[in-house]
Amino acid sequence: MGKRRFSGLEVSLMVVFALMMVVSIVLIVLFILHLLLQQLKCEARGCCWGPVDASNVPWCFFPINHGYTVESIEQPNSFELNAKLKRMASPSLFGADIHELSLQAVMQSNNRLRFKIYDPNNERFEVPHEHVNKVLSSNPSVPLRSTLEITEKPFGLTVRRGKDQKVLFDTRMAPLVFADQYLQISAKLPSNNVYGLGEHVHTQYLHDMNWRTWPIFTRDSFPNGGTHNLYGHYPFFLCLEDDTGKSFGVFLMNSNAMEVTLQPAPAVTYRTIGGILDFYVFFGDTPEQVVQEFLELIGRPVIPAYWSLGFQLSRWDYGSLNEVKATVERNRAVGIPYDIQYTDIDYMEEKKDFTYDKVKFSELPQFADYLHEKGQRYILILDPAVATSKLIGDVPYESYDRGTEKKAWVFEADGETPLIGEVWPGETVFPDYTSEKCIEWWIDEYERFSKVVKHDALWIDMNEVSNFKQGSSKGCTVNNLNYPPFTPNILDKLMYSKTLCMDAKHDWGDHYDVHSLYGYSMVLATEKALQRVFGGNRTLMLTRSSFPGVGKYSGHWLGDNAANWNDIKWAIPGMLEFGLFGVPYIGADICGFFDNSTEELCRRWMQVGAFYPFSRNHNAQGYKPQDPAAYGADSLLVETSRHYLMIRYTLLPYLYTLFYKAHTTGETVVRPVMHEFFSDSESWNVDRQFLWGKYLLITPVLDPVSGLIDSVVLCTNQMEQRTTTGKVKLYLPADKLGLHIRGGAILPTQRPDVTTTYSRRNPMGLIVALDENSQAAGELFWDDGDSRGTDAFIIVVLCLCSLTHAGYKDPNNIKFENITILGVPYPPSSVSVTQVGTGSPGTPTTLPNSNIQYDVLFLHGLTLTLGETYLVKWEIKEEEYQRLDCYPEENADEEKCKARGCVWRPSDTVHIPWCFYPEDYGYSVTAAEETNSGMTVDITRNMKYKSSGRPDSPDINTLRVEIRYHTSDMLQFKIWDPTTERYEVPVPLSVPDAPETDENKRLYKVLFTKNPFGIQVIRKSTGTTIWDSSLPGFTFSDMFIQVSTRLSSEFVYGFGETEHPTYKHNLNYHTWGMFSKDQPPGYKLNCYGVHPFYMGLEDTADAHGVLLLNSNAMDVTFQPTPALTYRTLGGILDFYMVLGPTPEMVVQEYTALIGRPVLPAYWSLGFQLCRYGYANDLEIRDLYTEMRAAGIPYDVQYADIDYMERQLDFVLDSEFPNLPALVNEMRAEGMRFIFILDPAISGNETDYPAFERGLAADVFIKYPKEISDEIVWGKVWPDFPNVIVNDSLDWDSQVEEYRAFTAFPDFFRSTTAAWWQNEIMDFYNNTLKFDGIWIDMNEPASFVHGTVGGKCLGNPLLENPPYMPPLESKHLGLNHKTLCMNSEQILSNGKRVKHYDVHNLYGWSHAKPTYDALLSTTGKRGVVVTRSTYPSSGKWAGHWLGDNTASWDQLYKSIIGIYVYRINTTGADICGFFNPAEYEMCLRWMQLGAFYPYSRNHNSINNPRQDPVAWNSTFTDASRDVLNIRYTLLPYLYTLMFEAHTKGTTVVRPVLHEFVTDRSTWDVYKQFLWGPALLISPALDMVYTSVDGYIPDARWYDFHTAKDIGVRKQMLNMPTPIDHINLHVRGGYILPWQKPENTTAYSRKNPLGLIVALSDSGTAQGSFFWDDGEGIGKGKPLASSMFTLSCNQLIIEPFIQISSVTSYLVIIICFTYSLSYSDVYLIGQL
Repeated sequence: MGKRRFSGLEVSLMVVFALMMVVSIVLIVLFILHLLLQQLKCEARGCCWGPVDASNVPWCFFPINHGYTVESIEQPNSFELNAKLKRMASPSLFGADIHELSLQAVMQSNNRLRFKIYDPNNERFEVPHEHVNKVLSSNPSVPLRSTLEITEKPFGLTVRRGKDQKVLFDTRMAPLVFADQYLQISAKLPSNNVYGLGEHVHTQYLHDMNWRTWPIFTRDSFPNGGTHNLYGHYPFFLCLEDDTGKSFGVFLMNSNAMEVTLQPAPAVTYRTIGGILDFYVFFGDTPEQVVQEFLELIGRPVIPAYWSLGFQLSRWDYGSLNEVKATVERNRAVGIPYDIQYTDIDYMEEKKDFTYDKVKFSELPQFADYLHEKGQRYILILDPAVATSKLIGDVPYESYDRGTEKKAWVFEADGETPLIGEVWPGETVFPDYTSEKCIEWWIDEYERFSKVVKHDALWIDMNEVSNFKQGSSKGCTVNNLNYPPFTPNILDKLMYSKTLCMDAKHDWGDHYDVHSLYGYSMVLATEKALQRVFGGNRTLMLTRSSFPGVGKYSGHWLGDNAANWNDIKWAIPGMLEFGLFGVPYIGADICGFFDNSTEELCRRWMQVGAFYPFSRNHNAQGYKPQDPAAYGADSLLVETSRHYLMIRYTLLPYLYTLFYKAHTTGETVVRPVMHEFFSDSESWNVDRQFLWGKYLLITPVLDPVSGLIDSVVLCTNQMEQRTTTGKVKLYLPADKLGLHIRGGAILPTQRPDVTTTYSRRNPMGLIVALDENSQAAGELFWDDGDSRGTDAFIIVVLCLCSLTHAGYKDPNNIKFENITILGVPYPPSSVSVTQVGTGSPGTPTTLPNSNIQYDVLFLHGLTLTLGETYLVKWEIKEEEYQRLDCYPEENADEEKCKARGCVWRPSDTVHIPWCFYPEDYGYSVTAAEETNSGMTVDITRNMKYKSSGRPDSPDINTLRVEIRYHTSDMLQFKIWDPTTERYEVPVPLSVPDAPETDENKRLYKVLFTKNPFGIQVIRKSTGTTIWDSSLPGFTFSDMFIQVSTRLSSEFVYGFGETEHPTYKHNLNYHTWGMFSKDQPPGYKLNCYGVHPFYMGLEDTADAHGVLLLNSNAMDVTFQPTPALTYRTLGGILDFYMVLGPTPEMVVQEYTALIGRPVLPAYWSLGFQLCRYGYANDLEIRDLYTEMRAAGIPYDVQYADIDYMERQLDFVLDSEFPNLPALVNEMRAEGMRFIFILDPAISGNETDYPAFERGLAADVFIKYPKEISDEIVWGKVWPDFPNVIVNDSLDWDSQVEEYRAFTAFPDFFRSTTAAWWQNEIMDFYNNTLKFDGIWIDMNEPASFVHGTVGGKCLGNPLLENPPYMPPLESKHLGLNHKTLCMNSEQILSNGKRVKHYDVHNLYGWSHAKPTYDALLSTTGKRGVVVTRSTYPSSGKWAGHWLGDNTASWDQLYKSIIGIYVYRINTTGADICGFFNPAEYEMCLRWMQLGAFYPYSRNHNSINNPRQDPVAWNSTFTDASRDVLNIRYTLLPYLYTLMFEAHTKGTTVVRPVLHEFVTDRSTWDVYKQFLWGPALLISPALDMVYTSVDGYIPDARWYDFHTAKDIGVRKQMLNMPTPIDHINLHVRGGYILPWQKPENTTAYSRKNPLGLIVALSDSGTAQGSFFWDDGEGIGKGKPLASSMFTLSCNQLIIEPFIQISSVTSYLVIIICFTYSLSYSDVYLIGQL
């Protein structure tokens, strides 16, 4: 075999590998050499070399032998110190070290220390500050020794807080370096909470201390998020020491280029390349106080002209004045509040200062007048650089010529030659604003120009100073100024990059020293020019470059940002920092300067920008217009911009007052949350929110496609009258940002207008937000808004009484017209206004009720004159609303009240109880044990009160309380008698085997109060107390138990079964009885079921649910406190609470507890027909034939009790001999049949197997054996044998003469369930086939009271207990229309219980045996429909809302009923059960009923037919059309049913469940959703051809037209002709559908389709569940699909296996017929 040769490729690879190895080795060697070189350089400086693994940590650091020593110290007095320092012998870092230094330290005030280190032998540059150098010491009392300690060798300074001697600034950590061009000092700090230093883009307000270095040197650069230096120079930082708020600030008065390094020690290092070290340290008890101290030093901010707080528009390069005017006009047209219009440099002739373009801006001299006509103002720009060239047409440029003559320019190093550079106009010179000659020239030129072009204020730019040449047109000389030995980490690492040569000469010195003062000096000169031109008017200045002290005269904007989501975020830290720096008139270019802004970004920016102090929309040349109106007059951006600018203008009096406070005391305007809430460490890094002053919290949306914001809300009573602390989720849809008013605030307001000129003429108002102590205070500063000085003004000190200091009379005679008071818990009984301070006692004027509104307290129609003093007083009988009724029975009087130990106090307020519990009435804690899984508490009744006042119900004095933390979102608290067994509800609930022991995972915190005992449940995320039973009145006696709790809000939903007129409960003293009864729906009439469950909505939009597991007769009372009182007649208190936090999650958690709803058979979602009163089977056949002929979708036919022989269960009537054959025929054609069964079994038959077998099995309810072993006989529908009923007799006579004795099966017993199943199976096999069972009369209902003859055996107190809830016919006892309460039932475990305790569970106990019998008999899922229900009945049965009435009000009440009971297969009898139906009402009800989950038309005997074919062709056609829609959407409905069955979600869904953050939805109950995606807005009133419906905040498409309706978050009037129902599909969702047929048996064979409704972002998603529609048990096909649409692609995931769903364990197999998606309807534009 020959020797193997390498291929060419292999050779190449080997060569490449060898080269790579060589390169790697070379790089490693070079790296090692580099490190060695760095080490040598380090050691040459006499420093230490120590490599470490951590990033950013310096490897080269000082040893201990560097620095200075103290030679001598002098202290001329207690407040001053002078020291001489000498440099220690050590290598030099950069040469020219200064060997002798002086230290001067002075306590200038109690809160300000200055220490200055300088060269005593040679004069060095010091900042010639206009204000600081005028500030004198203010007689300090704190001696210097308490704040400053000197360490002599090596020299170091230790600055301490005088009061507690805490070290704040300790320079001993590193040596002082002081050379000619390199000064370095380091100091250890007490905390990492450092803020300030600038100007940069800090992506967060709280500094990162991990070795971050920030250069400070003014520079024309883009604020794009790097660490480079920007326009201003601010060597000031604030340090928050800890949560006490103690803070200090450090200001280095040095204008040379520098860098500041922050390190984790924590420590700070300054490196500057000139001047001296001139430090000021400010001590404060709060961050805010530190700022005030700093501003006292550098100069407090100017108070801007009032109009300058209005909204402003600008852009670079409008192109012409015509375009400027077009912009003005289009924004005026859409009503945008808007005060100021700018022009940028494009207005100038060739961008030359003091000129204007005579062609494109020919009418500019008149432009200000044009704006003034509408109350607006005009601002123009000037740059410092002055062109050297002539004007157009070779006309001399006189401004340049006069400046040259005046020698107004910055000179080259020779001091004679003007330095030439280049800026916008081309070749330029640069004014030296430090020169008096230049200042005179600048004032003169500005005055000349102002006479040519009238304007209102001035914007100065490019004053860093900016130069498009590097240094000059000649370049820069190589010397130690242009190229110093050390260059800080500035942008480009070149001193003269984009500016002037450092050796250029100013009057103040070398540009090297004064570069960062250029903007400052220009501001000082411009202030003089403005004073010359505007005289006594305040006007406005806006500068880009700044230095501490600039805010005394000017505002600032954050520079040339860009249209991106980073820049909108970073603007907030920028504004907060300029608040620290003393420039409160601050803002960013709204919507971004560079780049095109998206609508979403600009919309969100306009929202937050409405709360910038300086609120201007400005963009750059070449980009699309971004003024609000440019996005379209009807755009959401215009709408939301107008909305929030109107809020801004409403609050301008508050904002103006904040500027006054800044001007006079140095308070911040835009304020970090940390300044107010420093005690909460959560606030220390909050920089996505900010405050206006103390009181207004602004929470903007700063990310795309986001509406859910993590907001920090701290210790503050919110605008929605809630108290919360910590992080909360705020849902902020596209048109909203978060605004919260802090409790304790009084905010002055004014009715807004489109300009401040007009708004200042409008009436004013107040918003009063009470704190937890019902206190509030505020202040209003008011003057003419424009004049300089403060000679004429009004300061109004606002508190709960009002003081006024007058000195100014407003020419508009302004009045306060309204006052809004937040946090008033109850409606006032009276409101009065009294003018005081007029020299005579004022007479109160009582406001009429028409001037008072109460949701929040709103007083309107006031005429309180600004400048006068008034007392506004409201009286609230607060105590009355706290009263808890001690005598809820009728006929209370003082004697009866006091006999119960209660307080009697009459009230003239309606519903207020006169008899109420004293504060200590109840139980107190005697022992408590707490574990990580819950608490056990023993409590004892307060024996001060001898009895609860019901002698027949003895009090139980000692109770046990158990609180158990079941899961993170569910807890239980149970109260019972530990010494005597009491009845407990036998309904099994699903609770976990192990509790949730991790406190951090639980959403709740539980506390208890000791006296009186009460339980408090608090939602941890918001601090909201959602249960607080620490109220008086807790009673636990044998037959009367009462407990009260405060509620978290007035928004409570649930409890039943009874007819509610609204979904949200009215809390104005309404009591609802609960006791199952054969009672048709009616107001406050207890009906068929009992559901002691409610959902509460908290003011934070969080939701919770509470179940009382108690089955005794009870009532609940609501009162406006808000509070809720439960009263029950037995058992124990066993509460379960679920925490949501969304309404939908509450339902999911609740159904997880009680059991998920059953999944009904697919066919049961079809339309169904029934009536009580079919005369024979022929009537049913005729109806079936007519419906088929009409082509109306129709799946289920019923037979009511008419099919029975004499209403006997399981016996077919002789009038219905052909019913079995008809049923078989219908079923063969795809129909289904449901028959009715009542529980009552006749006992008067001679041959009735059902009774006989039941008797043999002992299934019927009897008395207890100790009373009688007899059946408790009732009477229901079955008749005696061989009677003819005389219908003309009254009802009671018919019952007595014709109704048979009936026995009631006890369905708790397993023997009863077996008997029931046997009877049903026998009927199915031998008499009549069926597919579902309808069980009725199972409250249980009886036509006699208690028993035949009316005399119940046993304890009469069970029939007529000591307390009777407000039940229907309560005077007749609990046994009215039902069994004796002494009857005995036997639970499945053999325990014997009284019917008194389990009455409300009869229907519940009936449901499961019926469902089991149906499944075992038919072998298919079917459906059971029951009338009486209790929590968890939905596991086996659906429900209809009972024997309603054919009246219009029943339409909307049926929606409420479907909402409340958490049984998904629910509906009302369409067109009404009782009374004849009216045509239009029945047609509208058919439309509504087509969207009931359980859709059945049913009416009563002796009334006309009301089925769809009983009217006319119009009715038939409309019914067919709407039912075809239902059948089309059945795949979607069935999927919702599956999701309810597996996840517990709702099918028919209240609108608030999907849009809970929109409070407008909290009261919506005449519309509903199918799941999340289909909104149904039916016509519910007579003779209405349109419906006013609420459109929630989403994109919605009309189902019928597929068009985007273009409306959201508002009411919409929808045309609704008689054949129309309003349906809307929600954008972002995909709905499966199927072509309809007359039955589901045929429609299920049709191809499927999808409706894809695109969201705003062009996406959609959905799901689809499919099985055989009726299978049970194992091995049945069960599958689902998921749909998603994004990026123009629809993805349909294949059927996926669901391995286990409740009782289903499935393997996916082929369907017996194939399914395909035939059509996909795409709604909306991608």
